Amino acid sequence: MLATGLNRRRLAAFAGVYGSVGLGLAASLVVLRVLGPAGAGRFTIVVGTVDFLALLVWLTSDDALVKYGFRYSATEDWGRFHRLVRVAFGCEFAASLLASVLIVAIAPLAPSIFAHGAGLEQPLLLAAILPPLQALESIAAATLILGGRYDLRGTWLTLSMGFRLAGIAVGARFGVTAAVAGVVVAQVATTVSILAISLGGLRSFPAAAPTALGDDRGPILRFVVQSAAYTGLISLRTWLAPLTLGIVRSSTAVGLFRAAQMPQAGLAALSSPLRMILLTEQTRDWERGRPDVVLAGIRRYVRGSVVLVAVGLAPVLWMLPWLIRGVLGARYLPAVPAARLIVVAAAIQVVLSWTKTFPVTIGRPGLRLIAHGIETAVMLPLIVVLGDEWGVTGAGVAVLISTVAFALAWAAILLRLRRTGLSPA
Repeated sequence: MLATGLNRRRLAAFAGVYGSVGLGLAASLVVLRVLGPAGAGRFTIVVGTVDFLALLVWLTSDDALVKYGFRYSATEDWGRFHRLVRVAFGCEFAASLLASVLIVAIAPLAPSIFAHGAGLEQPLLLAAILPPLQALESIAAATLILGGRYDLRGTWLTLSMGFRLAGIAVGARFGVTAAVAGVVVAQVATTVSILAISLGGLRSFPAAAPTALGDDRGPILRFVVQSAAYTGLISLRTWLAPLTLGIVRSSTAVGLFRAAQMPQAGLAALSSPLRMILLTEQTRDWERGRPDVVLAGIRRYVRGSVVLVAVGLAPVLWMLPWLIRGVLGARYLPAVPAARLIVVAAAIQVVLSWTKTFPVTIGRPGLRLIAHGIETAVMLPLIVVLGDEWGVTGAGVAVLISTVAFALAWAAILLRLRRTGLSPA
């Protein structure tokens, strides 16, 4: 019965994550088709600026909450468990308010920052409400994982993207600002609903008066600082190319690049539910002193993903022109060369997607910081030079080269870990 229930949750997590990805891709299609390359580029600049600034200052307390929450749960230290939850909510919300302030400050400067930034001030100001809402959703989702309910997390991902698709579908017909307004309304609905479920889930843990974190305060703080730095680098990695293109090229180039990224989003989605399950189950196994189980699971994942990429990559590359023409229209065909380059990069990322959760599981988030720091250091100058010279295709080349650098960085990290050995702290 226990195994049946666990498999049911895993299947629900897969269905929820894949459902959310499908709805998210549908929302992107609506943006690209209804707004056109120029309008989609302007929408991307707004959303990218907001996400970039939010991720830059967020503390990423959810990673520490998952890692140490499982530790306190395993040792039944419920006083520190409840204290950790409260601190995570408070700190993350405070950091998200700073992100909103930065967005409000930057909004009037948009015309002077981006090549075609006129008219972006209003949608940026409207989107400034998003970071606090997203921060609360993130911590609430982490509490669901602590309860082993990644199936509910998957369900709420689908619900979130459903709201987002509806908001964009209604708003995009009236322009970029209305589309952003649709995203804001969708985020309000998502945050309120997942908070209600999260608070109910927290009541299922044994009640206890919150107690001081004690000796764990320093390690948790270092964990949060390293995770926050990693999140900032992920923000650079995600939004560096489109935002830089918006500075050196037109909003149309940004829209084309967004189209080129769509296959990447689909490939990345393949591993999303697995990553959520790995984070939940492997962190729990690691804290229970079972590193062999964790490492065996990673090896199985790598073997399976390599086979999947080997079989599927060539057909996807061959079909891209027909896919882009059929789904987005002929006006997006200039994005095909960049899309092919980005798909190859995405295939590498699929095989290495376990690196997103493994450092959290073993309590060494700084490993992510090293690898993504190398990736970002390679990408930044290449985006400026190649993006300015060759536009969308140049940005695609920069993405692929930086992804290869990321893979080589992790190869070096693994060699070092093998020499030093791994064991639970």
